[in-house]
Amino acid sequence: MPTSLRTLLADERFHLRLLAGSGLAQLDAPISWVHSSDFPDPTPWLAAGQVLLTDGDQMRPGTAEADIDAYVARLCDRGILGLGFATGIIHDDVPAALVRSCEARGIPLFDVADRTPFIAIIRAVADVIALDQRERLEWSLDAQRSIALAALRPDGLDAILAELERRLGCWVVLFDSLGDEARSSPDRRMPASLQQRVQDAVGQVLAKGSRAGARLSAADGSVILQTLGTGGSLRGVLALGTPAPLDGAGTDLVTSVIALASIALEQSRALEGARRDLRSGLFELLLEGNVAVAQRTAERLWGELPAEPLTITIAAAADVPESLLTELELMAERRRGAVFFAERDDDVVLVSAAGEGVLPAQLERRSIRSGTSGPIGWTQLGRGLVEARRALASTTQERPSVSFVELAGSGVLGFLAQAGAGDVAARVLEPLTASGRPDVELLLTSAATWLNANGAWDPAAKALGVHRHTLRARLAIVQQLLGLDLDRFADRAELWAALTFADVRAQPEP
Repeated sequence: MPTSLRTLLADERFHLRLLAGSGLAQLDAPISWVHSSDFPDPTPWLAAGQVLLTDGDQMRPGTAEADIDAYVARLCDRGILGLGFATGIIHDDVPAALVRSCEARGIPLFDVADRTPFIAIIRAVADVIALDQRERLEWSLDAQRSIALAALRPDGLDAILAELERRLGCWVVLFDSLGDEARSSPDRRMPASLQQRVQDAVGQVLAKGSRAGARLSAADGSVILQTLGTGGSLRGVLALGTPAPLDGAGTDLVTSVIALASIALEQSRALEGARRDLRSGLFELLLEGNVAVAQRTAERLWGELPAEPLTITIAAAADVPESLLTELELMAERRRGAVFFAERDDDVVLVSAAGEGVLPAQLERRSIRSGTSGPIGWTQLGRGLVEARRALASTTQERPSVSFVELAGSGVLGFLAQAGAGDVAARVLEPLTASGRPDVELLLTSAATWLNANGAWDPAAKALGVHRHTLRARLAIVQQLLGLDLDRFADRAELWAALTFADVRAQPEP
């Protein structure tokens, strides 16, 4: 352990006597070095955490008290832990003005009596510092060796984190790429008072999408956060809380653990890829109706498949980054029996139990277009895929997620309208609307009125306020320009659909 001013004062070899600052915390702070100087301003050669020794040549009799106070003020501003003043060389006693100033400004002052050599004090502190550094180096080498051996175990990642907790006496929590807690120690738990702050900070560093770290200050220590994985493909965040800031050896150990944990997580990518291939194979079995075989296989590997009724959510694989595939894998693992995830052709397919959240937050948050089927059973996966694809085809930038239930709720016409039937209707009517005739609106209104009257001439002519022969002549022009035979039901339906989706309504004759 580093030596402190209190330890030095208690060492009988040095004949030290405290004159000011008996109740100050600096007495127990570790001394980084001991320096000696009689300069009026030695601070350019000093650093915080050091102790200064002086013979007092700069404070010979007649020195103004203001100059002595300014000297002490400079030492305080520099962060000096204490001042040792030698007596019996230049001064018989420590100047009273120096004692008053040190007491007032809160810096320990001690008398170095009996011509005690400054070099003896400096060497004693240097020996302690060297011993401490050697012990920390040995500790660091031993800890690094233990971490490396832990990494070779079958449960390498858990063993690494457990060894880190033991060596640093800290708590360690591993968050996955979704920001959820994936691993923590049952013995050393994160304080409840920190959980929300840490969770928020984890979300912030993950949102950056690149390698990042953060540090939080807490009443009972500090918290270090560091992402795992490579930029653009983060695998999670490691959070650890220590009762005191880490020294160099502790920081080096954490850096090693982060590197090894990142390697362990990256190595699991190949396994994840194999799992995804297996999921895709199981999905093909399910599509072919081999539900029992797929169910038994899934139970051995992951657990039960989602219970019916089901919904299928589809997103285009080209829109789904690799990092999101990893998140979906984690979600499928975490919600066994509720979600099944597979890749098929150019689609990413999520099969979930109805009511379990058919549109994952990961898709919505990233504005990835997705379509969801209506409720189905395992033997109806083919129909579910068709419904989900139709819903996906109806998505827009403003409406990135669509459910087939919504489309079906608006009827066939609503589905056609959302599928772009208005553009098709405009193209069907274009030979008439682009003919340049001055009576285009009149012809369209006449056709709509006649169709609304179920093709009855007299009621339609009466509604328009014209003779039925006039109405017949108008409809003849319409069918000639559009290439339709309005005596045929199919052609009447075509014209009705075109007028409906072009929003042409029957209007009374002006």
